[in-house]
Amino acid sequence: MALADTERAVPGCGDSGSPFSEIIELNVGGQVYVTRHTTLIAVPDSLLWNMFNKKSPKELARDSKGRFFLDRDGFLFRYILDYLRDLNLVLPDYFPEKSRLQREADFFQLRELAKQLIPRVSKDNSISEEIGHSDTEDGAQQGGPSGGAETLRVVSVGGATRTPSLDSRKSGYITIGYRGSYTIGRDIQTDAKFRRVARITVCGKTALAKEVFGDTLNESRDPDRPPERYTSRYYLKYNFLEQAFDKLTEVGFHMVACSSTGTCAYTSNDPNEDKIWTSYTEYVFCRD
Repeated sequence: MALADTERAVPGCGDSGSPFSEIIELNVGGQVYVTRHTTLIAVPDSLLWNMFNKKSPKELARDSKGRFFLDRDGFLFRYILDYLRDLNLVLPDYFPEKSRLQREADFFQLRELAKQLIPRVSKDNSISEEIGHSDTEDGAQQGGPSGGAETLRVVSVGGATRTPSLDSRKSGYITIGYRGSYTIGRDIQTDAKFRRVARITVCGKTALAKEVFGDTLNESRDPDRPPERYTSRYYLKYNFLEQAFDKLTEVGFHMVACSSTGTCAYTSNDPNEDKIWTSYTEYVFCRD
């Protein structure tokens, strides 16, 4: 049910003078978030503070279900929301979208967050990035009495990595899978849609998958998987197998095995009718 245009604060909860409910639903780029009104206005003079403190519910855009709508990156917004909850920046161990998150922080007018995301240039003209990261599942890599730790990555201005942790890339396996369809029958040579790939899936360790595919990896089906865990729910934002193979080759992977199965999805007794087959294929890549 769509929310009413005139929202009221929950009795006894939130700001008594606010026209907004204590619990607010957001649609950010297609991703739905539910949070408290006090979280959204945690940083004075920010964009969200102005939206949910200075404006009325009627002035804000909504989707078809009555949620407040923001046309921004829905996946990166979870880090914006995490920051607003306790004003602390915590990122995964491997986070290739730092520059995009900085852009989101600038858009939402979160100046302190944007400052933390600016790369620091050292005396030897290298870029030093200090990123707070979440704890791994088994509690490894903890440091200090509080168990927190920071990862230091140093990248030269020319783009070459300089720290041993990045020079010695992790070994492992990544499996690329896809379901496709093809036609066997008349005019097969002129069929422009001989191989139709609906979706390319990525299976393997989370950190490796993010290292290889970066922001072309769609994590919506498994968004909070820790870096050292394995997943079979990622898929790519494009459907060209060769593009995926190029990405893997560029970072040192090579194919070690592949397998494929096919079933006839449609057949007819009419010899002039094409036979449509569906297939599932997996390619296993390894980096030693």
